[in-house]
Amino acid sequence: MTTSPFPSKPPGRDHDPRPSDSLKASSAQHQASETASNIQLITGGARSGKSSAAARLAAVTEAPVTMLATATAGDAEMEARIARHQAERDKEWTTVEEPVQIDRALLTIDSDHTLIIDCLALWVTNQLSTSDDNILLRTDETIRLLRSRQGASLIVTNEVGSGIVPVNETARRFQDLLGSVNQRFSSIADRTLLCVAGGVVPVVSLADL
Repeated sequence: MTTSPFPSKPPGRDHDPRPSDSLKASSAQHQASETASNIQLITGGARSGKSSAAARLAAVTEAPVTMLATATAGDAEMEARIARHQAERDKEWTTVEEPVQIDRALLTIDSDHTLIIDCLALWVTNQLSTSDDNILLRTDETIRLLRSRQGASLIVTNEVGSGIVPVNETARRFQDLLGSVNQRFSSIADRTLLCVAGGVVPVVSLADL
């Protein structure tokens, strides 16, 4: 069992792991109809409730939870943000920290565990020094491994394409690349959820239109 190098504390009020009635009912209905591993993509803007939704959905599975965290502390503010997230996690969770090679990290995680990846946006950011093709190849390999898991996989990401087109070239590249990564994950997910102001909205697949 892989353990986190950081101390864990019970989840805070903002990340209450107990599922709401609506999320519990929705997840139970979804799980009853699934024929393979349960992959859910949870997207939304900053502070929209994505991590809280992932924690609540993880609690519904009643399986051991492994958190695959992609954040790195590049400055004091980010260090404090990471520490806050660590303090809010359930003390029973296992944490694996891997900023780039999450495909390799998946090989070390018990396939029966409920997996939370938090988040794809930072994962893409950490890879901007390489080519888009390399990032998309790693995306495809990660998806392949996720589809072979037995336990639930809850993938957290950010929705960054709803605002204006950035004036900075690097920011435009990131926006487009994350959008492509998100679409690839959503295309194989059993369910995609959009978090808005603490609420959750199911996203209809293009294939279902």
